[in-house]
Amino acid sequence: MQAAAVQDFRETRPRVLWLDPLLLLATLGLVAASVYSVRTGTANDIPGDPNYYMYRQLVYAGIGLALMLLLARFDYSRLRDWKFGVYGFMIVSILLVYALGVSARGSRRAIEFGFFNFQASELGKLLLVVALSAFTVDRMRRLGERETTSRIMLLALVPAMLVIAQPDLGSGLVYLAIVLAVLFVAGTKWTHFAALAGLGAAAIAVVVLAAPAVGVQVLKPYQEDRLTAFLNPSDDPAKEGYQINQSLTAIGAGGKTGRGDDATQTELNFLPEHHTDFIFSVVGEEFGFVGAALVLSLFALMIWRALRILTMSKNFYGALVAGGITAMLMFQVFVNVGMTIGIMPITGIPLPLMSYGGSSVLTTLMAIGLLQSIHAQAREVAAAKGH
Repeated sequence: MQAAAVQDFRETRPRVLWLDPLLLLATLGLVAASVYSVRTGTANDIPGDPNYYMYRQLVYAGIGLALMLLLARFDYSRLRDWKFGVYGFMIVSILLVYALGVSARGSRRAIEFGFFNFQASELGKLLLVVALSAFTVDRMRRLGERETTSRIMLLALVPAMLVIAQPDLGSGLVYLAIVLAVLFVAGTKWTHFAALAGLGAAAIAVVVLAAPAVGVQVLKPYQEDRLTAFLNPSDDPAKEGYQINQSLTAIGAGGKTGRGDDATQTELNFLPEHHTDFIFSVVGEEFGFVGAALVLSLFALMIWRALRILTMSKNFYGALVAGGITAMLMFQVFVNVGMTIGIMPITGIPLPLMSYGGSSVLTTLMAIGLLQSIHAQAREVAAAKGH
């Protein structure tokens, strides 16, 4: 009877009408802020073409919004049956980067397709959420066992290590944040998290202390420099501490309402990677505290609605997917904004929807589409019960 009622509602009311309006508002607001910030921040980057990056960001956003609406109408529960294919595609795409990827600044992270550079590690974030959530649901009756926690962690560590080896430390850390969130939402025992914390601390000690002591360098020199700069940004302000110091200068110069056309840190290219990693610094300099507060408020609204969708999901799988996506967004926002104001090390993590880049924008909008799908189906079930 309930199934028939749900079907009646699906036939009489388009699923698009069940979209979360506040989540949609936050998404559109961040997309608009991104396009405008990229335009003002890169106006002098390409001589004779001040709109070069803006036009491309508009294309990425347009395609991403279309994918978001398509996924909002898609039955996300079907993804659970495709978990092996999703996980396999994620691993294969990451491995293909090693064979076909283009090298840039010592890293091999993307496959070039002319207009678009496909970064498999970005799409892998969403694919990992979908696959891990499905594998977790399959072991729902055994979630309290250490074997279950170990298997799920191993499924996340494999792609994380492959990505870190590219090297892309930032994306690898996002993968770890996702798996921890999925385990948390699944109700994993605190003792398992304590054990994982101990293993994590031991791994860090090996990478940072033990391995270098015997002549094995796990981290790249520039990664060590970034960590050194994070701990002591004033030791070598012209080298390791340059990015952090320029970012702090840009944000501090913005004041309350920003410098507008007089944003010299951005326009004179003192601020590095100002359209990608340090886009928040551009916002801080050009639009000041008011602009930065607006962007952070939109992120807060987005994360609040994502958490709300987690609680209202019609099934366990939807709750896990929503939890993984929420962690993916929260971690990236916290680390990216944190590194621009000097409280987090520089790891190359993009600011969702704000940083320039097709892979990041498309992946984030697709993730929001899945959140909207979870919301829409939860509303349909609730309306059917009330009917």
